[in-house]
Amino acid sequence: MATVAPPVSFDNTAVAFSTRTDAELYKMYALFTAMNSTTLVKTGERFLHFAQRLHLPVRFVLKPTIFDHFCGGECLSDVDKTIRELAANNTGTILDYSVEGAGTEQSFDATRDEILRTIGKAKDHPHLPFAVFKTTGLVPVSLLEKVQQGKELSADERAAFERGRDRVNDLCRHAHSSNVRILIDAEESWLQDTIDNLAYAMMERYNQQKVIVYNTYQFYRHDRLQVLQRDYENALSGNYHLGVKLVRGAYMEKERERAQEKGYPSPINSTKAETDQLFDAALRFCTEHLDHIALCSGSHNEQSNYLLLQLMEKHKIAPADERVYFAQLYGMSDNLSFNLARAGYHVAKYVPYGPVEKVIPYLIRRAEENTAIAGQSSRELTLIKKEIERRKQAKG
Repeated sequence: MATVAPPVSFDNTAVAFSTRTDAELYKMYALFTAMNSTTLVKTGERFLHFAQRLHLPVRFVLKPTIFDHFCGGECLSDVDKTIRELAANNTGTILDYSVEGAGTEQSFDATRDEILRTIGKAKDHPHLPFAVFKTTGLVPVSLLEKVQQGKELSADERAAFERGRDRVNDLCRHAHSSNVRILIDAEESWLQDTIDNLAYAMMERYNQQKVIVYNTYQFYRHDRLQVLQRDYENALSGNYHLGVKLVRGAYMEKERERAQEKGYPSPINSTKAETDQLFDAALRFCTEHLDHIALCSGSHNEQSNYLLLQLMEKHKIAPADERVYFAQLYGMSDNLSFNLARAGYHVAKYVPYGPVEKVIPYLIRRAEENTAIAGQSSRELTLIKKEIERRKQAKG
């Protein structure tokens, strides 16, 4: 199999926006212009929190704008159109049920059942390479935190935690029997050790032959490279494969505020440059150890994506090697996703879905992320403008 890396340019807007009509491009331009304003995003965030508390009807505002851009639909069947559109760009879909539950046993069971349906849909589907879940959708947050603190659980709490662990196992077991890879999302640091331990147990059980279960490492945390290296050694000694999803992270402000409030050292890197260096070091480590690692690189950073291409070429890892996936969020960085996919690399988009009113927390995070990531909205705007101009010139 050829391992020569085909040329990839993330500036190729003709590929990035090949499925977008002129009207859709102008709509995207308006949306990212709004998200490029910190003041506008903060105002919108306060309004959405207020509307959520009072159950105000915000659907008519959100559905045709930010929801349609960042979400695939309101229910599982709605997402079929998005799956087809991404498949037309040789890009897979990761069905991400983005409803944040009520924290009751009933809601945990409902979330498990919905994710089981996504696994069932992904089974034997050529364009659904992964399933995904958040552990806090299956296990009470209070118990995840209490277990991490080493506090003794009451009999009722132990039973509740066991039920949560069973839900996690239900998903991983079903993914294994269906031959569907499954990603366990990273969460806040005061829960993450408990989530990690659940993930390790699932990997030891289901990653014997190949990687089915992936754990997520947030590299805005300064200790994650050492954790990744330790986990690799543990996987070797435990005779299982390590599933690794790398991201920079999603809870930075919350982490810093909590550390300051409670008086402990922040787990977050002091600069973005440190995060970038650690993330890239993790890419190097994973590509050097693909004998027992499968990698999903979840990054919107162009330099990190170029680096992974270079590392794959250096280590003679073919673009079509199943052990390496690139991943981005739906509605963002199509210049990365579609140009990588066009060149034959494995690429998948996280596609959230759920009722409009119930995915408001997710939509708020997307708006905040586009404002917080240095130049993210500006980069999207630049690419959209470039494509609009290219089309004007092409029409003469």
